[in-house]
Amino acid sequence: MRTFLERDIISGIQAQYEGQKGEGLIKGIGDDCAVFRKEGNDLFLITIDTLVEGVHFDLSWHPPHLLGRKAASVNISDISAMAGTPRFALLSLALPDPSAANWLDDFLSGFRSVLEEFGVILIGGDTVKSGRGAMFSICMTGEVGENRILFRSGARPNDIIWVAGRLGEAGAGLALCQNGRAGERNDWQGLVRAHLDPKAQVRLGTLLGKSGLASAMIDLSDGLATDLAHLCKESGIAGEIDADRIPMSAELIAAARELQVSPLDWAIRGGEDYLLLFTAASEHGEALQLVAKEAKAEIFPVGRIFVGKGVFLLTGKNREEISYQGFDHFRG
Repeated sequence: MRTFLERDIISGIQAQYEGQKGEGLIKGIGDDCAVFRKEGNDLFLITIDTLVEGVHFDLSWHPPHLLGRKAASVNISDISAMAGTPRFALLSLALPDPSAANWLDDFLSGFRSVLEEFGVILIGGDTVKSGRGAMFSICMTGEVGENRILFRSGARPNDIIWVAGRLGEAGAGLALCQNGRAGERNDWQGLVRAHLDPKAQVRLGTLLGKSGLASAMIDLSDGLATDLAHLCKESGIAGEIDADRIPMSAELIAAARELQVSPLDWAIRGGEDYLLLFTAASEHGEALQLVAKEAKAEIFPVGRIFVGKGVFLLTGKNREEISYQGFDHFRG
């Protein structure tokens, strides 16, 4: 019997609704946000994400305040991936037992703190009882000018692939938490924070959209191998990553040595970094670095786009396909 993965389920849903056109709809399934025409040259963005206890978080080591922050940030990251500005949020809570959820005030405090950082207003939601564990579902809206929006589908052959930060830190932080070693060393705290409290790169996303330099963009939620594969599929091209150019911190490499795992595996497959990945023509490198400096961000060229299908990793003289080898809810 065939095993269906997350992308198979999404493709099946997309196929059933392919060809449906609503008035004002610019983009439906297949990108970080759905896109509608708002008024004039302004576009309306909308996205939804769900966090489930035991899948996305473990309450035994994820503080409620930071969990609230993460719940907001991962949705705002989808808006930033399309160069948009976040505006409004809806929050749906499913709680197993109100008497066992005394941490809810702390969760909501963390959620609100991130909304306030980006000028987002909570406008509604839903609250229900859960039969097993807590679950949070957030709908986020945003807006972007039509001449500034970045889709996954704009990458072209000979474009350079860029990432906005050092990869794998959230995956390393998760491993440290799971192994009960999160508080063991001070130099690991940045890795732990990367998992518990990711930061959406809204400023960089909006500046890239404004600059007109980037051709396509996505945020890294499921790992480089999977998210670049999504971008390549939507753009109808292939991507190649040079392992030697993947930016990794000294702290990550030290943690990988201590836990006896591959730091490259965290960087490629770890997921939940919520950093921006984008493509741009090769001649834009210097100008892109100026944009990153204005956004107070680091960006690194890690590979190239070429004619074909799939995502490939170069390690020395070896070349292997790594398409969709990041996180998938239904793998294994």
